[in-house]
Amino acid sequence: MSNSQTKATNSYSQSLFELAKENSVLDEIEVQAKSLYSVIKDSQDFSTFIKDPTFKQDKQLEIFSAIFEKVKLNSLFIKFIKFLIHKRRIFFLKNILNDFITYCSIQRGEVRAELVSSKKLDNSEIEKIKEEMTKDFNSKINLSYKVDESLLAGVKIKIGSIMIDNSLKNKLMKMKNSMKEV
Repeated sequence: MSNSQTKATNSYSQSLFELAKENSVLDEIEVQAKSLYSVIKDSQDFSTFIKDPTFKQDKQLEIFSAIFEKVKLNSLFIKFIKFLIHKRRIFFLKNILNDFITYCSIQRGEVRAELVSSKKLDNSEIEKIKEEMTKDFNSKINLSYKVDESLLAGVKIKIGSIMIDNSLKNKLMKMKNSMKEV
């Protein structure tokens, strides 16, 4: 994403955050934003629809209106999404929602982190990792978790700009690169 796109995304997400906070609906919109973000992230068709500039505003409004009828969203959130459609900025929606969720976490003093493991971890293992991270970073950790079998073994943890990659895949790549240098 270019610098101007990042600035636009940040200003829209910050605007949504401020509006939600002023109207005392921050928690409600955060839950709805997380749900919508998950749909965009998990549905290739919906993601393509949002990013496709060939869809006319009327069609986008029609589809989103159908979604609004089925999924009861906060009226402020609905107006915000319609505003993005009218401004032809709906293609930023995924990034705007991600930034908005980050602002909400920061507001609560949380640090967002991502845990990726090569195999499915049980809840107690995830909680133990979360507790260790909370101690290490002296902050409440908002942890998202997913499995990526391509790691072969081990885990990757991303906290802000810090990446800890203790996966077998990464170790093999480092070994391969060092052998190329010889």
